Amino acid sequence: MPADRRISRRLHSRQDWAVARLILLNGPPGIGKSTLARQYLGDHPMTLLIEIDGLRAAMGGWAQHEESKLQARVLALELARVHLATGHDVAIPQYLGRPGFIDQLEAVAAEVDATFDHVVLSHDHDEVAQRFRSRRTQLDDGDVQHPQADVGGDEIDAEVADAQLRLANLVSSRPGIHIVDMRVPDPYELLIGVLS
Repeated sequence: MPADRRISRRLHSRQDWAVARLILLNGPPGIGKSTLARQYLGDHPMTLLIEIDGLRAAMGGWAQHEESKLQARVLALELARVHLATGHDVAIPQYLGRPGFIDQLEAVAAEVDATFDHVVLSHDHDEVAQRFRSRRTQLDDGDVQHPQADVGGDEIDAEVADAQLRLANLVSSRPGIHIVDMRVPDPYELLIGVLS
């Protein structure tokens, strides 16, 4: 038996913790996924924040290698699996408009007897587009290479509209998705409410 399987089984034998949860914070670029994730970390010690774009950008020459996208997701799945198996939560703020990787995340949670919470953040199109532009300006001013730089300034409105349509389709086709309306006074309080 491979060493990682032995470790996993040994970890599974422990019964001294609450059930870990894998929280996917999904939503269009710029809506505030990472902000909410960091608030959750502040209140839930030992929660692991997995920024998939950050994993990708940590690879040498990632921008010239399309396979870095897939590799970042593979790494995210493995990080989540190991951390959940020790009984700790994982938060992944990432826009996902297609079900494939969502299914993989859900399968990892099931594999280690963790819960899977898929949360979609919503806001008005214009507000999301403005936040996206502000983030792009910050990244450009800081000369930071980031996957979102692939979207040109004149493409942001179309990108946001496409993301919102894909997310609406996910919500209508997948029962159990939680919705957090970012227009409320305290979105974090609403997030904790839907996770309770």
